[in-house]
Amino acid sequence: MNGPLIDLAPAPIPVRWDGDQALTAIYRDHYRGLVRLAWLLVQDVTTAEDVVQESFVAMHTAWRRLRDSDRALAYLRHSVVDRSRSVRRNRALAGRKAWQPGSGVPGAELSALRPLGHAAVVRALLSLPARQREALALTYYGNLSEAQVASAMGVSQGAVERHMASAIAALRVVVEIDP
Repeated sequence: MNGPLIDLAPAPIPVRWDGDQALTAIYRDHYRGLVRLAWLLVQDVTTAEDVVQESFVAMHTAWRRLRDSDRALAYLRHSVVDRSRSVRRNRALAGRKAWQPGSGVPGAELSALRPLGHAAVVRALLSLPARQREALALTYYGNLSEAQVASAMGVSQGAVERHMASAIAALRVVVEIDP
């Protein structure tokens, strides 16, 4: 398969577009990739779709306040990461079990997740701490630069480097133990 599994590469949005036109274009081009990203972070298709939809609604509401419409996709990525963190926090506070494979009702965009069906890789990713998983997902699945990952996660580039190094080291151990 050519290219990243999640197409989060910035696409310029003409400033003259209103929020409806811009969001329609972004939705068409990036919705599936954002759902994949959210799924990697929240581990549930339905919740991932909700996170992405809520991010689009928030962006539509804030469109007039967006200083640089060319950064609309970066704003959405950051919103998806933040909302995914909130979901994980709420689950932890409620004492709920994390999503288990096979539980729940599959969402409408399940087909968007099929490329992620490599069970061993997915299990290994899901075993990582949340920030490490975020850094890996944004870097490798989203094909984002270190600066873009830092922006989406709301951390410094140094923090991204540390999360990436720790994640790669942990995955190497998993791959060696569980072929």
